[in-house]
Amino acid sequence: MSFSKDFLWGAASAAAQIEGASLEDGKTAGIWDALYEGHTLNNENCSIACDHYHRYKEDVALLKELGVQTYRFSISWPRIVPERGRINEKGLAFYSDLVDELKASGIEPMVTLYHWNLPMWAHEAGGWGNPEILEDFRFYTEAVTDALSDRVKYWMTFNEPACFIGLGYIVGTHAPFEKVDFSDIEAVGIRAGSLTRNVLLCHGEAVQILRKRAKLPPVIGMAINGDLQEPASDTPEDIEAARAATFSGLSFFNTNWWCDPAILGTAPDALKPFLSAEDLEKICQPLDFFGFNCYQNSNYAGSGGGQVPPTGYAHTDMGWPITPNVLYWAAKFFWERYHLPFLITENGMANLDFVMLDGKVHDPQRIDFMHRYIAGLQKAADEGVPVMGYTAWSVMDNYEWAEGYVRRFGLIYVDYKTQERIPKDSFWWYKDVIRKNGVDM
Repeated sequence: MSFSKDFLWGAASAAAQIEGASLEDGKTAGIWDALYEGHTLNNENCSIACDHYHRYKEDVALLKELGVQTYRFSISWPRIVPERGRINEKGLAFYSDLVDELKASGIEPMVTLYHWNLPMWAHEAGGWGNPEILEDFRFYTEAVTDALSDRVKYWMTFNEPACFIGLGYIVGTHAPFEKVDFSDIEAVGIRAGSLTRNVLLCHGEAVQILRKRAKLPPVIGMAINGDLQEPASDTPEDIEAARAATFSGLSFFNTNWWCDPAILGTAPDALKPFLSAEDLEKICQPLDFFGFNCYQNSNYAGSGGGQVPPTGYAHTDMGWPITPNVLYWAAKFFWERYHLPFLITENGMANLDFVMLDGKVHDPQRIDFMHRYIAGLQKAADEGVPVMGYTAWSVMDNYEWAEGYVRRFGLIYVDYKTQERIPKDSFWWYKDVIRKNGVDM
């Protein structure tokens, strides 16, 4: 079986992870540019990364060779707005040129407005805890919309708010590396609720701006991540138990913490004290698809659940368990709850990749991983779930946030000393999958 004829095969990246040029052409520092020291592996930073800012034509040529229909990338807010109320035209010009290069290569750009690198000027004013960020995000969104929406139709407002809020402002493992005292659970809840409110209001505002100002009819969603509990078996009881755990809404790592307000106009009980009826009206704007970043289920301890992983369990170089059926259950559960076309906005694995004696990068584990996961997504499509597309994370090895450069997720190997790009075996395998519109199940 294969996917629909209009299925969107793609690959993804994020600005801070690949662009480099961290202070060039008018760009100011973002939180990942300025606050990494003492927090990232070997104090590695993203000042150069993959030097995509200077090498984007080479990278687009590789995307064309891969055969993807879409390329998901993010805009760097600190590149566009270096200080409150001022637009950096050189920053907009870079993304305009990138979009032109993609369109000339037959690739549809998918733009993510916010993928974690908050401008330092916004951070110093209180970041996502400052209600004034709504006006700042409005200004930024209008600038990007006006510059690119004549050629871009696919948009995502936010990437993984559960991570940049939960890990950035509560747990403290991601920028801006702020931690709360978990001995005061009430204070944790208040902080999570107030931060969530600001992000969701910005989301709703951005959707309205795109609907009003975009020159092409926009196709809009979010790239969400969060808990996805798989059933222990196919019995109705186990399926219902997994669904209930997935949508418990007890914390910001539950997908419905973010999606119920944005899509259904309702709030989980734990979030209700923070969102008024007027807030929900602003937040709940019509979306065109449900975007989900998915690497593993949340059944095991350390990833949201309470189960102990089996002895010797299969896992990626991040230590994440390999759970091939997770895309199937994600597509099923989220379609049943939200009734939006389902798009995998990220899926892939970190692998122990290196250049071998023959000068190539052989990554059979990644091929096997992608084959199993795509097969699960394909099964959901065969059963009637409207699956819109699959986006591989990532197009190339890159700066993996607090993990620095040691983790390699890419379909393309990057030598960070020379910036040489080497397509891995998985690159050529994925090219064939795209050509055949699916995997042999």
